[in-house]
Amino acid sequence: MKYLIVGLGNIGEEYMNTRHNIGFQILDAFAKASNVAFSPARYGDRAVIKFKGRQFILIKPSTYMNLSGKAVNYWLQKEKLSQDKLLVLTDDLALEFGTIRIRAKGSDGGHNGLKNINEVLGMNGYARLRFGIGNEFNRGHQVNYVLGQWDDYELEKLPERKEKCIEAIKTFGTVGLSTAMNQFNNK
Repeated sequence: MKYLIVGLGNIGEEYMNTRHNIGFQILDAFAKASNVAFSPARYGDRAVIKFKGRQFILIKPSTYMNLSGKAVNYWLQKEKLSQDKLLVLTDDLALEFGTIRIRAKGSDGGHNGLKNINEVLGMNGYARLRFGIGNEFNRGHQVNYVLGQWDDYELEKLPERKEKCIEAIKTFGTVGLSTAMNQFNNK
């Protein structure tokens, strides 16, 4: 069985360690823990991890966040996968830092990456793992916060939170979405 795991982020050094790139950061941690490297591929960087008879195809789109749908659509078609085999990893301002929320479907919640995926795919019935980045910013400074670097407290907690996300991805692929939601939501 194959699963497409897409981490949302923006390409370029200036975005590498920003809150908005947590999708990329989780996939980087998953690949590193599995001794797998990403390789350049069409519409992004790709890595494949095998775990318990499953194949996790990790994609970090090179299309920029607001055009992520193009990469997701391409890889779903290339790998001949249905939407129930897709998990999108993204940041979420509405959740406290480090909170994980997995959903089977839903709106874009104001996230431009999810908005574009919904538009390109023509539906929103795919799983997503939202990683809380909090909303500790003054009015009018949302963009600076989202594209800002992690603070010291967040940097200290990130390795453990990324590990939880990796466990959630593995659970999604091996035991199923419902179990992943029950085990990891709000943890």
